[in-house]
Amino acid sequence: MADITVRREETKTGRRYVAGVDGFESELTFTRATRKGQKLMIANHTGVPSALSGKGVGLALLGQAVEDARAEGFRIVPNCSFVRVMLQRHKEWQDVLAKES
Repeated sequence: MADITVRREETKTGRRYVAGVDGFESELTFTRATRKGQKLMIANHTGVPSALSGKGVGLALLGQAVEDARAEGFRIVPNCSFVRVMLQRHKEWQDVLAKES
């Protein structure tokens, strides 16, 4: 995971974390919201080509989102099933999980 470079893109047409590995592009798409004073990143979809399955690309994308959440003070809403499962599995990341209302 350490050798996977992830960048965040935020434009008028969409927001995502993206990584290029072995000629393939992977992404974690998200939207922004505020709920009850809580700044949120809503993780909508994680897409990793099957050729990269098991290489840690999805974890690298989510790991960058977790780092950004900590640094910028937002919480993650895991609408994406991959993000939901990984946040449950990685207890060290649960501090950025959005509180349910």
